[in-house]
This record gives sequence, C-alpha cells and structure tokens, in this order.
Amino acid sequence: MQIALALHPQFTMLDIVGPFQVLVDVPGNDVVFVAADAGPVVDHTGRASLVATQSFADTPEPDVVVVPGGLHDTELQVELVDWLRAVHPTTTWTTSVCTGGVYLAAAGILTGVDATTHWARKRALEKLGAHYMTERVVERGKIVTAAGVSSGIDMARTLLDRMHGPEMAQMVQLAIEYDPAPEYVLMSQAGLSFPRILEALTTAPARRFGGEARIAPGLPADLVVFEGDPEGDIRSLARVRYTVRGGRIVFSRR
Repeated sequence: MQIALALHPQFTMLDIVGPFQVLVDVPGNDVVFVAADAGPVVDHTGRASLVATQSFADTPEPDVVVVPGGLHDTELQVELVDWLRAVHPTTTWTTSVCTGGVYLAAAGILTGVDATTHWARKRALEKLGAHYMTERVVERGKIVTAAGVSSGIDMARTLLDRMHGPEMAQMVQLAIEYDPAPEYVLMSQAGLSFPRILEALTTAPARRFGGEARIAPGLPADLVVFEGDPEGDIRSLARVRYTVRGGRIVFSRR
C-alpha cells in the first residue's frame, strides 16, 4: 500500500514526521515523501528539510495521502491542490494534519464534510466549505483529518487501526512509547474549548497589544493561551501572549 506524504513549502515538520514514524515500519506500507518536484523541501523554520523521492507527477494513484500543515496556508501551493483533486477519487484514505486540512478544503474534498484543523484556522476551513469540529481526529468515510501538529500521531494511529487492525496499532504505540502525559492542563481538560477562546478574542473590543478584552466569567485564573488574529498569519501565535486574569484577557508581547 503506497502512502504518499505530501511536502509543500514551509510545511511544519512534526505534522508529517509524526505520521511517518507511526506508519513507516509496518510491513506492507510503502511510505514515500512526494512534492511538486523531487528533492529537498524546507520546513517553516528554514532550519530543516525533508527529501521528496518522487514528484506529484510520479505519484498518480497513491492508496493513502497525508497532507501536513504549515505557515503559508493563505498562499496555497497550486500544484498540491491540483494533485489532491486528481488523486482523491482513487485513494483509500485521504488525510491531513493541522492546516493541511485547508489544502483538502481548497481542493474541494471537504465541502459539506465534518473536519478539523489547527484551532487558529477554524474560520479558514469553514470559509472553504467544511464543517469545523473540535475533536482531535475526525473520520468521515475515507477522509481523516487531525487537529494541530501533534494530533498527526493520533490520526496515524487511527489510520493504522483501519489498515491493519487494532493489534498492529497497539504494537506500534508500544514501540514508539506513545503515552502522552503533559505537564500542563489543556484547555479542553479545564472545561474550556479552543473555539471559545477564539470567539472571545475575535469579538474583543480591544485587539491591539497592551489592550484588554472582557470575556465570559468562570475561566481558569491561571490559563495562558497563545493566540493571534485567526484571519492573519499563524506566525503571530509566537509573538503574542494572552493571559486570563479575573475574567479578562490581557494582551502583551512575549
């Protein structure tokens, strides 16, 4: 079974390396990196690259497609969108990680379909016709989408279960010692969803750095979120800090 991991300019490394590690050592899986042209493709940091051994043109009928996200999803690579439109009708599974879901949506694959992506790109996904879901992995027929970055590992485990059964998925989980126990409590565990934070921020009367915006009461007093304008560049996530204090979000530079 050929599994094509699609690289594009400024992809996020963990988006694709996570699924690669889960899938690559399983007998019967032929995992290949593909891109518009064979050769190295640089990630969003500019400090790392992966080598595509095949071009899109060399890969006309993959059984599985995995599309990672990246930081240039407002300027999508046309070659990848066109390739997705061409290969999706014959794939067994078409999948995405993080903002890779925006690529699937741009190709018309998610029109009217429940799907997920990085929480900061909810609106971008919806504008392209998908129904945004908050789940970490959303499976609708042969389309499987994962939320942000590390969710790709969970998506690949789901895919492995469907391809080779639960025992193989459990064996790989044990082999890669996948047993997350994060030190920090996630918003969902605190009873607060990412979309709720997004709604608070996008309706805030003060959006500039140094401003404050009142949000719904009852939020965890020690909750810290990193968020940018969901209609803007995701790179802003690394530059803005929002701290919830007494029912208010305080904006500041990192």
